[in-house]
Amino acid sequence: MSRIIVIGGGAAGMMAAVAAAENGGQVLLFEKNEKLGKKVYITGKGRCNLTNACDMESLFGNVVTNGKFLYSAFYGFDNQAVIRFFEEAGCKTKIERGERVFPVSDHSSDVIAALHRQMKGLGVDIRLNTSVKTLVTEEDRVIGVVTQDGGTELAEAVIVAAGGLSYPVTGSTGDGYRMAEEKGHSTKPCYPSLVPLIVKEDWCKELQGLSLKNVTVALCQNGKKVFYEGFGEMLFTHFGVSGPLILSASSYYTGRKSKENVSLYLDLKPALSEEQLDKRVLRDFEENKNKQFKNSLGSLFPAKLIPVIIRLSGIDGEKKIHEVTKEERFRFVHLIKHIEMTITGTREFQEAIITKGGISVKEVNPSTMESKLVKGLYFAGEVLDVDALTGGFNLQIAWSTGYLAGSSAAKI
Repeated sequence: MSRIIVIGGGAAGMMAAVAAAENGGQVLLFEKNEKLGKKVYITGKGRCNLTNACDMESLFGNVVTNGKFLYSAFYGFDNQAVIRFFEEAGCKTKIERGERVFPVSDHSSDVIAALHRQMKGLGVDIRLNTSVKTLVTEEDRVIGVVTQDGGTELAEAVIVAAGGLSYPVTGSTGDGYRMAEEKGHSTKPCYPSLVPLIVKEDWCKELQGLSLKNVTVALCQNGKKVFYEGFGEMLFTHFGVSGPLILSASSYYTGRKSKENVSLYLDLKPALSEEQLDKRVLRDFEENKNKQFKNSLGSLFPAKLIPVIIRLSGIDGEKKIHEVTKEERFRFVHLIKHIEMTITGTREFQEAIITKGGISVKEVNPSTMESKLVKGLYFAGEVLDVDALTGGFNLQIAWSTGYLAGSSAAKI
Protein backbone atom coordinates (compact mmCIF):
# COMPACT_ATOMS: atom_id res chain seq x y z
CA MET A 1 0.00 0.00 0.00
CA SER A 2 1.49 3.35 -1.08
CA ARG A 3 1.79 6.04 1.55
CA ILE A 4 0.62 9.36 0.14
CA ILE A 5 0.97 12.78 1.76
CA VAL A 6 -1.42 15.57 0.78
CA ILE A 7 -0.38 19.14 1.62
CA GLY A 8 -3.46 21.34 2.04
CA GLY A 9 -6.98 20.62 3.26
CA GLY A 10 -8.82 22.84 0.78
CA ALA A 11 -11.02 21.73 -2.11
CA ALA A 12 -8.25 20.15 -4.22
CA GLY A 13 -6.46 18.60 -1.24
CA MET A 14 -9.57 17.00 0.27
CA MET A 15 -10.62 15.58 -3.11
CA ALA A 16 -7.06 14.31 -3.73
CA ALA A 17 -7.10 12.57 -0.35
CA VAL A 18 -10.44 10.90 -1.12
CA ALA A 19 -9.30 9.73 -4.58
CA ALA A 20 -5.96 8.43 -3.29
CA ALA A 21 -7.63 6.52 -0.44
CA GLU A 22 -10.33 5.10 -2.77
CA ASN A 23 -7.55 3.74 -4.96
CA GLY A 24 -5.89 1.93 -2.08
CA GLY A 25 -3.47 4.57 -0.82
CA GLN A 26 -2.63 5.11 2.83
CA VAL A 27 -3.23 8.86 3.04
CA LEU A 28 -1.90 11.47 5.44
CA LEU A 29 -3.28 15.01 4.98
CA PHE A 30 -1.63 18.09 6.49
CA GLU A 31 -3.66 21.28 6.96
CA LYS A 32 -2.06 24.28 8.63
CA ASN A 33 -5.37 25.76 9.78
CA GLU A 34 -7.44 24.60 12.74
CA LYS A 35 -10.10 23.22 10.37
CA LEU A 36 -10.52 21.93 6.82
CA GLY A 37 -11.82 23.90 3.85
CA LYS A 38 -11.51 27.43 5.21
CA LYS A 39 -11.65 28.96 1.73
CA VAL A 40 -14.42 26.60 0.58
CA TYR A 41 -16.38 27.82 3.60
CA ILE A 42 -16.51 31.42 2.32
CA THR A 43 -17.02 30.73 -1.40
CA GLY A 44 -20.28 31.81 -3.00
CA LYS A 45 -20.92 34.12 -0.01
CA GLY A 46 -20.94 31.09 2.24
CA ARG A 47 -23.22 29.05 -0.02
CA CYS A 48 -20.45 27.34 -2.07
CA ASN A 49 -21.08 27.33 -5.81
CA LEU A 50 -19.45 23.90 -6.07
CA THR A 51 -19.53 23.45 -9.86
CA ASN A 52 -21.45 24.39 -12.99
CA ALA A 53 -23.87 21.98 -14.72
CA CYS A 54 -23.10 23.26 -18.25
CA ASP A 55 -21.91 21.10 -21.17
CA MET A 56 -18.22 20.28 -21.63
CA GLU A 57 -17.70 22.89 -24.33
CA SER A 58 -18.90 25.62 -21.96
CA LEU A 59 -16.82 24.16 -19.15
CA PHE A 60 -13.66 24.58 -21.21
CA GLY A 61 -14.93 27.90 -22.58
CA ASN A 62 -15.02 29.36 -19.08
CA VAL A 63 -11.39 28.47 -18.37
CA VAL A 64 -9.28 31.58 -18.94
CA THR A 65 -5.75 30.17 -18.56
CA ASN A 66 -4.40 26.85 -19.90
CA GLY A 67 -7.71 25.14 -20.65
CA LYS A 68 -6.06 22.46 -22.81
CA PHE A 69 -3.97 21.34 -19.86
CA LEU A 70 -7.20 20.38 -18.05
CA TYR A 71 -8.46 18.00 -20.75
CA SER A 72 -7.66 14.74 -18.91
CA ALA A 73 -8.65 16.16 -15.52
CA PHE A 74 -12.05 17.42 -16.70
CA TYR A 75 -12.92 14.28 -18.68
CA GLY A 76 -11.68 12.02 -15.87
CA PHE A 77 -13.87 13.70 -13.24
CA ASP A 78 -16.33 16.06 -14.89
CA ASN A 79 -19.03 18.31 -13.45
CA GLN A 80 -21.64 15.51 -13.53
CA ALA A 81 -19.23 13.26 -11.60
CA VAL A 82 -18.76 16.06 -9.04
CA ILE A 83 -22.53 16.41 -8.58
CA ARG A 84 -22.87 12.60 -8.20
CA PHE A 85 -19.99 12.53 -5.72
CA PHE A 86 -21.61 15.09 -3.41
CA GLU A 87 -25.10 13.61 -3.74
CA GLU A 88 -23.76 10.16 -2.79
CA ALA A 89 -21.75 11.68 0.05
CA GLY A 90 -24.96 13.07 1.56
CA CYS A 91 -24.79 16.65 0.27
CA LYS A 92 -27.86 17.19 -1.89
CA THR A 93 -27.45 19.75 -4.68
CA LYS A 94 -29.59 22.15 -6.73
CA ILE A 95 -29.04 24.06 -9.96
CA GLU A 96 -29.65 27.80 -10.10
CA ARG A 97 -29.42 30.59 -12.69
CA GLY A 98 -26.45 30.26 -15.00
CA GLU A 99 -26.30 26.47 -14.35
CA ARG A 100 -24.54 27.14 -11.04
CA VAL A 101 -24.69 24.21 -8.61
CA PHE A 102 -25.15 24.78 -4.87
CA PRO A 103 -25.92 22.58 -1.86
CA VAL A 104 -29.70 22.43 -1.30
CA SER A 105 -29.07 23.72 2.23
CA ASP A 106 -27.22 26.83 0.97
CA HIS A 107 -24.48 26.02 3.51
CA SER A 108 -20.90 25.56 2.33
CA SER A 109 -20.26 23.67 5.58
CA ASP A 110 -22.28 20.77 4.11
CA VAL A 111 -19.80 20.49 1.21
CA ILE A 112 -16.86 20.35 3.64
CA ALA A 113 -18.72 17.89 5.90
CA ALA A 114 -19.38 15.56 2.93
CA LEU A 115 -15.67 15.50 2.03
CA HIS A 116 -14.71 15.02 5.68
CA ARG A 117 -17.08 12.05 6.02
CA GLN A 118 -15.63 10.46 2.89
CA MET A 119 -12.07 10.91 4.12
CA LYS A 120 -12.81 9.53 7.59
CA GLY A 121 -14.66 6.58 6.08
CA LEU A 122 -11.64 5.79 3.91
CA GLY A 123 -9.21 6.04 6.82
CA VAL A 124 -7.45 9.27 5.83
CA ASP A 125 -5.21 10.52 8.65
CA ILE A 126 -6.01 14.25 8.97
CA ARG A 127 -3.50 16.41 10.85
CA LEU A 128 -4.79 19.93 11.52
CA ASN A 129 -2.68 22.87 12.75
CA THR A 130 0.30 21.35 10.98
CA SER A 131 2.15 23.10 8.19
CA VAL A 132 4.72 21.54 5.91
CA LYS A 133 8.04 23.37 5.63
CA THR A 134 9.79 21.53 2.82
CA LEU A 135 9.65 18.55 0.49
CA VAL A 136 12.26 15.83 0.98
CA THR A 137 13.76 14.43 -2.22
CA GLU A 138 16.39 11.83 -3.05
CA GLU A 139 17.94 12.24 -6.49
CA ASP A 140 14.92 13.03 -8.70
CA ARG A 141 12.22 11.49 -6.47
CA VAL A 142 10.17 12.85 -3.59
CA ILE A 143 10.37 10.69 -0.45
CA GLY A 144 8.50 12.77 2.11
CA VAL A 145 8.10 16.11 3.86
CA VAL A 146 9.46 18.05 6.82
CA THR A 147 6.79 19.62 9.04
CA GLN A 148 7.00 22.86 11.02
CA ASP A 149 8.18 21.08 14.18
CA GLY A 150 11.13 19.61 12.26
CA GLY A 151 9.69 16.10 12.04
CA THR A 152 10.02 14.08 8.82
CA GLU A 153 7.19 12.02 7.34
CA LEU A 154 8.11 9.60 4.58
CA ALA A 155 5.89 8.72 1.62
CA GLU A 156 5.92 7.23 -1.87
CA ALA A 157 4.06 10.26 -3.23
CA VAL A 158 3.33 13.85 -2.18
CA ILE A 159 0.46 15.96 -3.53
CA VAL A 160 0.90 19.72 -3.18
CA ALA A 161 -2.54 21.37 -2.96
CA ALA A 162 -1.60 24.37 -0.86
CA GLY A 163 -3.66 26.95 -2.74
CA GLY A 164 -2.60 30.30 -4.17
CA LEU A 165 -2.34 33.76 -2.63
CA SER A 166 -5.96 34.91 -2.61
CA TYR A 167 -7.78 35.36 0.71
CA PRO A 168 -4.53 34.88 2.71
CA VAL A 169 -6.61 34.89 5.91
CA THR A 170 -7.71 31.35 4.91
CA GLY A 171 -4.11 30.15 4.81
CA SER A 172 -3.33 30.73 1.11
CA THR A 173 0.11 32.27 1.52
CA GLY A 174 2.02 30.85 -1.44
CA ASP A 175 3.66 27.90 0.40
CA GLY A 176 3.06 25.58 -2.56
CA TYR A 177 4.90 27.88 -4.97
CA ARG A 178 7.90 28.05 -2.65
CA MET A 179 8.05 24.26 -2.19
CA ALA A 180 7.83 23.71 -5.95
CA GLU A 181 10.50 26.32 -6.71
CA GLU A 182 12.86 24.76 -4.16
CA LYS A 183 12.68 21.57 -6.23
CA GLY A 184 13.38 23.25 -9.55
CA HIS A 185 9.88 24.19 -10.72
CA SER A 186 9.22 27.57 -12.28
CA THR A 187 6.17 29.66 -11.44
CA LYS A 188 4.32 32.17 -13.58
CA PRO A 189 3.89 35.63 -11.97
CA CYS A 190 0.90 35.70 -9.63
CA TYR A 191 -1.82 38.34 -9.71
CA PRO A 192 -5.11 38.76 -7.83
CA SER A 193 -7.95 37.67 -10.13
CA LEU A 194 -11.75 37.62 -10.00
CA VAL A 195 -11.17 40.84 -8.12
CA PRO A 196 -12.77 44.32 -8.07
CA LEU A 197 -11.29 46.99 -10.38
CA ILE A 198 -10.06 50.44 -9.38
CA VAL A 199 -11.35 53.35 -11.46
CA LYS A 200 -9.73 56.78 -11.91
CA GLU A 201 -12.92 58.85 -12.30
CA ASP A 202 -14.14 60.51 -9.08
CA TRP A 203 -17.82 60.30 -10.02
CA CYS A 204 -17.73 56.53 -9.33
CA LYS A 205 -17.55 57.30 -5.59
CA GLU A 206 -20.88 59.17 -5.81
CA LEU A 207 -22.49 55.96 -7.07
CA GLN A 208 -21.13 53.79 -4.23
CA GLY A 209 -23.61 51.00 -3.45
CA LEU A 210 -25.50 51.30 -6.74
CA SER A 211 -26.04 47.91 -8.39
CA LEU A 212 -26.84 47.68 -12.11
CA LYS A 213 -28.40 44.59 -13.67
CA ASN A 214 -28.53 43.53 -17.35
CA VAL A 215 -25.71 45.81 -18.47
CA THR A 216 -22.75 45.15 -20.76
CA VAL A 217 -19.15 46.11 -20.09
CA ALA A 218 -16.25 46.03 -22.55
CA LEU A 219 -12.54 46.45 -21.84
CA CYS A 220 -10.18 47.85 -24.44
CA GLN A 221 -6.61 49.16 -24.48
CA ASN A 222 -5.36 52.33 -26.15
CA GLY A 223 -8.82 52.82 -27.65
CA LYS A 224 -8.27 49.78 -29.84
CA LYS A 225 -9.52 46.18 -29.88
CA VAL A 226 -11.96 45.02 -27.19
CA PHE A 227 -10.30 42.23 -25.18
CA TYR A 228 -13.26 41.45 -22.93
CA GLU A 229 -17.00 41.88 -23.27
CA GLY A 230 -19.64 40.55 -20.92
CA PHE A 231 -23.27 40.92 -19.87
CA GLY A 232 -24.61 40.79 -16.32
CA GLU A 233 -24.59 42.60 -13.00
CA MET A 234 -22.13 45.12 -11.56
CA LEU A 235 -21.74 47.32 -8.51
CA PHE A 236 -20.18 50.74 -7.91
CA THR A 237 -17.90 51.04 -4.88
CA HIS A 238 -15.88 53.76 -3.13
CA PHE A 239 -12.82 52.81 -5.23
CA GLY A 240 -14.38 51.77 -8.55
CA VAL A 241 -16.43 48.79 -9.70
CA SER A 242 -17.20 45.25 -8.55
CA GLY A 243 -19.91 42.59 -8.93
CA PRO A 244 -19.97 39.36 -11.00
CA LEU A 245 -19.51 41.05 -14.38
CA ILE A 246 -16.50 43.04 -13.20
CA LEU A 247 -14.89 40.03 -11.50
CA SER A 248 -15.01 38.15 -14.81
CA ALA A 249 -13.58 41.18 -16.63
CA SER A 250 -10.69 41.27 -14.13
CA SER A 251 -9.59 37.79 -15.26
CA TYR A 252 -8.72 39.23 -18.65
CA TYR A 253 -7.26 42.46 -17.29
CA THR A 254 -4.85 40.93 -14.75
CA GLY A 255 -3.28 38.58 -17.28
CA ARG A 256 -2.22 41.36 -19.68
CA LYS A 257 1.48 42.20 -20.02
CA SER A 258 0.74 45.92 -20.10
CA LYS A 259 -2.12 47.35 -18.10
CA GLU A 260 -1.65 50.94 -19.31
CA ASN A 261 -4.47 52.93 -20.95
CA VAL A 262 -7.21 50.39 -20.30
CA SER A 263 -10.76 51.74 -20.53
CA LEU A 264 -14.00 50.14 -19.40
CA TYR A 265 -17.07 51.01 -21.46
CA LEU A 266 -20.43 50.56 -19.80
CA ASP A 267 -23.57 50.07 -21.90
CA LEU A 268 -26.63 50.78 -19.76
CA LYS A 269 -29.11 49.64 -22.44
CA PRO A 270 -27.50 46.69 -24.27
CA ALA A 271 -30.85 45.35 -25.55
CA LEU A 272 -31.29 48.44 -27.74
CA SER A 273 -29.22 49.68 -30.66
CA GLU A 274 -28.33 53.39 -30.64
CA GLU A 275 -31.06 53.97 -33.22
CA GLN A 276 -33.67 52.14 -31.09
CA LEU A 277 -32.50 53.93 -27.97
CA ASP A 278 -32.74 57.29 -29.72
CA LYS A 279 -36.38 56.55 -30.57
CA ARG A 280 -37.04 55.62 -26.94
CA VAL A 281 -35.36 58.83 -25.68
CA LEU A 282 -37.26 60.89 -28.24
CA ARG A 283 -40.53 59.37 -26.99
CA ASP A 284 -39.60 60.24 -23.39
CA PHE A 285 -38.63 63.75 -24.43
CA GLU A 286 -41.97 64.25 -26.21
CA GLU A 287 -43.84 63.26 -23.07
CA ASN A 288 -41.74 65.59 -20.91
CA LYS A 289 -41.04 68.44 -23.33
CA ASN A 290 -41.87 71.21 -20.84
CA LYS A 291 -39.95 69.66 -17.96
CA GLN A 292 -36.34 70.42 -17.06
CA PHE A 293 -33.81 67.89 -18.38
CA LYS A 294 -32.86 66.85 -14.82
CA ASN A 295 -36.49 65.98 -14.02
CA SER A 296 -37.19 63.91 -17.13
CA LEU A 297 -34.83 60.94 -16.75
CA GLY A 298 -36.60 58.90 -14.05
CA SER A 299 -37.83 56.22 -16.46
CA LEU A 300 -34.36 55.73 -17.98
CA PHE A 301 -32.06 55.48 -14.95
CA PRO A 302 -31.96 54.77 -11.20
CA ALA A 303 -32.26 58.05 -9.21
CA LYS A 304 -28.69 57.85 -7.90
CA LEU A 305 -27.29 57.70 -11.44
CA ILE A 306 -29.17 60.74 -12.80
CA PRO A 307 -26.94 63.58 -11.47
CA VAL A 308 -23.81 61.80 -12.79
CA ILE A 309 -25.38 61.13 -16.20
CA ILE A 310 -26.40 64.79 -16.49
CA ARG A 311 -22.84 65.92 -15.71
CA LEU A 312 -21.30 63.47 -18.18
CA SER A 313 -23.78 64.47 -20.90
CA GLY A 314 -22.72 68.12 -20.80
CA ILE A 315 -26.39 69.16 -21.03
CA ASP A 316 -27.50 71.82 -18.52
CA GLY A 317 -29.85 70.08 -16.07
CA GLU A 318 -32.00 73.20 -15.81
CA LYS A 319 -32.60 73.24 -19.57
CA LYS A 320 -36.14 72.53 -20.74
CA ILE A 321 -36.44 69.33 -22.78
CA HIS A 322 -37.80 71.15 -25.84
CA GLU A 323 -34.60 73.25 -25.84
CA VAL A 324 -32.30 70.21 -26.07
CA THR A 325 -30.77 70.15 -29.54
CA LYS A 326 -30.68 67.14 -31.83
CA GLU A 327 -26.86 67.00 -31.51
CA GLU A 328 -27.12 67.08 -27.70
CA ARG A 329 -29.66 64.25 -27.83
CA PHE A 330 -27.44 62.15 -30.10
CA ARG A 331 -24.46 62.68 -27.74
CA PHE A 332 -26.66 61.77 -24.79
CA VAL A 333 -27.82 58.53 -26.46
CA HIS A 334 -24.22 57.64 -27.35
CA LEU A 335 -23.18 58.27 -23.73
CA ILE A 336 -25.82 55.85 -22.38
CA LYS A 337 -24.23 53.09 -24.44
CA HIS A 338 -20.57 54.16 -23.95
CA ILE A 339 -19.94 55.43 -20.41
CA GLU A 340 -16.15 55.40 -20.19
CA MET A 341 -14.09 54.65 -17.07
CA THR A 342 -10.31 54.44 -16.79
CA ILE A 343 -9.01 51.30 -15.05
CA THR A 344 -5.93 52.01 -12.92
CA GLY A 345 -5.53 48.61 -11.23
CA THR A 346 -7.17 45.93 -9.12
CA ARG A 347 -7.78 45.44 -5.41
CA GLU A 348 -5.31 43.27 -3.47
CA PHE A 349 -5.17 39.49 -2.88
CA GLN A 350 -7.26 39.98 0.29
CA GLU A 351 -10.27 40.66 -1.95
CA ALA A 352 -9.42 38.31 -4.83
CA ILE A 353 -11.41 35.10 -5.24
CA ILE A 354 -8.52 33.36 -7.01
CA THR A 355 -4.88 33.70 -8.01
CA LYS A 356 -3.87 34.04 -11.66
CA GLY A 357 -0.44 32.47 -12.24
CA GLY A 358 1.33 29.68 -10.38
CA ILE A 359 3.32 26.55 -11.14
CA SER A 360 4.04 26.30 -14.87
CA VAL A 361 1.84 23.61 -16.42
CA LYS A 362 4.61 22.84 -18.92
CA GLU A 363 6.42 21.09 -16.06
CA VAL A 364 3.41 18.98 -15.02
CA ASN A 365 2.04 15.89 -16.79
CA PRO A 366 -1.59 16.74 -17.69
CA SER A 367 -2.57 13.04 -17.73
CA THR A 368 -1.57 12.47 -14.09
CA MET A 369 -0.76 15.88 -12.48
CA GLU A 370 2.70 14.49 -11.69
CA SER A 371 5.75 16.73 -11.85
CA LYS A 372 7.92 16.18 -14.93
CA LEU A 373 10.96 17.10 -12.81
CA VAL A 374 10.44 15.14 -9.57
CA LYS A 375 8.96 11.62 -9.55
CA GLY A 376 6.13 11.04 -7.10
CA LEU A 377 5.40 14.76 -6.72
CA TYR A 378 1.91 15.89 -7.79
CA PHE A 379 0.11 19.23 -7.92
CA ALA A 380 -3.59 20.09 -7.73
CA GLY A 381 -5.84 23.13 -7.58
CA GLU A 382 -5.00 26.81 -7.39
CA VAL A 383 -1.26 26.22 -6.97
CA LEU A 384 -1.20 25.49 -10.74
CA ASP A 385 -1.24 28.17 -13.44
CA VAL A 386 -4.88 27.57 -14.36
CA ASP A 387 -7.90 29.76 -13.65
CA ALA A 388 -11.47 30.30 -14.80
CA LEU A 389 -14.41 32.70 -14.60
CA THR A 390 -16.97 32.82 -11.78
CA GLY A 391 -19.84 30.33 -11.74
CA GLY A 392 -18.34 27.22 -10.10
CA PHE A 393 -15.58 26.71 -12.67
CA ASN A 394 -12.61 27.27 -10.36
CA LEU A 395 -13.92 24.72 -7.86
CA GLN A 396 -14.43 22.30 -10.76
CA ILE A 397 -10.72 22.76 -11.57
CA ALA A 398 -9.91 21.98 -7.92
CA TRP A 399 -12.08 18.83 -7.80
CA SER A 400 -10.88 17.53 -11.20
CA THR A 401 -7.15 18.13 -10.68
CA GLY A 402 -7.37 16.87 -7.08
CA TYR A 403 -9.15 13.70 -8.15
CA LEU A 404 -6.65 13.05 -10.95
CA ALA A 405 -3.63 13.71 -8.72
CA GLY A 406 -4.96 11.47 -5.94
CA SER A 407 -5.94 8.55 -8.14
CA SER A 408 -2.64 8.77 -10.08
CA ALA A 409 -0.51 8.99 -6.93
CA ALA A 410 -2.15 5.85 -5.50
CA LYS A 411 -1.11 3.84 -8.56
CA ILE A 412 2.65 4.42 -8.40
